[in-house]
Amino acid sequence: MAKILLVEDDDTLAETLKELLESESYDVTWVKDGNMAIETSFISSFDLLLLDVNVPFINGFELLQSLRDAGSLTPAIFLTALSDISSISKGFEVGADDYIKKPFDYDELSIRIKSLIRKSLRLKSESIELLDFTFKLDTNELYQNEKYIALSPIELKLTRFFFLHINTTLAKEEILYEISDGGEASEGSLRVHINTLRKLGLDILNIKRVGYRLVKP
Repeated sequence: MAKILLVEDDDTLAETLKELLESESYDVTWVKDGNMAIETSFISSFDLLLLDVNVPFINGFELLQSLRDAGSLTPAIFLTALSDISSISKGFEVGADDYIKKPFDYDELSIRIKSLIRKSLRLKSESIELLDFTFKLDTNELYQNEKYIALSPIELKLTRFFFLHINTTLAKEEILYEISDGGEASEGSLRVHINTLRKLGLDILNIKRVGYRLVKP
């Protein structure tokens, strides 16, 4: 299930969008301002960002610029009433993948969302490189300087999850759920597996009271 972060301070529009997107089986998290968006994106990973520009505290342009500066490659669509050329130019300049003017047709938005998510998944479908490491997603294998690294099944799940979300802070609960396939796993065992990956040379940071982050310089 693809996860979408919706940043919109218009309650009526946001509630409508959330309902429509969830009817298409998307997992939607809705926040009303830029500060909440930054906090939410820091503790959870998403497959798509839907951003209004004129939201409180941190506007959409500044928000996306901050996320891109932090290394986020999550596809982003601006949904905004700002239709002048300078605003459109600004949107793409800070890293937007699409820019839709309000009011818009939901069916058109739905098509663009599906297209971006498919494109993002295709880009993730082969391999991901990090310094001298390569993780092959199709075969679920980790290599260092083209040498195969043997890992346990849980360590492979953990490595795959980190490589799919490089430079994104992942909550401990989210990681535990991922590596246990919805079952139960302990924080103690998670620390052991992370230490194993660190010994290989992967730079995994412990984000206090939140979770972990695989860092790409």
